[in-house]
Amino acid sequence: MAQHTATIAWQRGSDDFLDKRYHRAHTWQFDGGATVAASSSPHVVPLPYSDAAAVDPEEAYVAALSSCHMLWFMDFASRAGFRLNSYIDAAVGTMAKNDDDQLAVTHVQLRPVTRFDAAHAPSAVQLDNLHHRAHASCFLANSVKTQIDCAPVLEIEPAVKGR
Repeated sequence: MAQHTATIAWQRGSDDFLDKRYHRAHTWQFDGGATVAASSSPHVVPLPYSDAAAVDPEEAYVAALSSCHMLWFMDFASRAGFRLNSYIDAAVGTMAKNDDDQLAVTHVQLRPVTRFDAAHAPSAVQLDNLHHRAHASCFLANSVKTQIDCAPVLEIEPAVKGR
């Protein structure tokens, strides 16, 4: 149907590598041209062998799930006539042992704060329905075994004349 590509590149540089004392910093380059600094998580590989300022795979996983959910949410909100002014999700992924006793991201909690204008805002029930539909439609949520849930927050801005 569609292919999505990313090029992940790492160079050893002057590190010995065989002594297991090598940096994990690398880049992710996406098909649209964006390049992202990436590394192992400092929680997995201690500094200085990881780069705390770079994106790690676990963070990217959480961000990708959140982004997919948000994009579907925006589509459904727009189609329903709700004017979304902002969407901020401080999503959290938790690493723990899974049922196979392997370390995994076992839980992702999406915590979107959505802000609508007063004249075009959903009710709390409609908001929950939008999030439910977004979760059910998200390609990534449908692709993983990780439990993904959502604890949305509704904020409504005062009406602005002319909108």
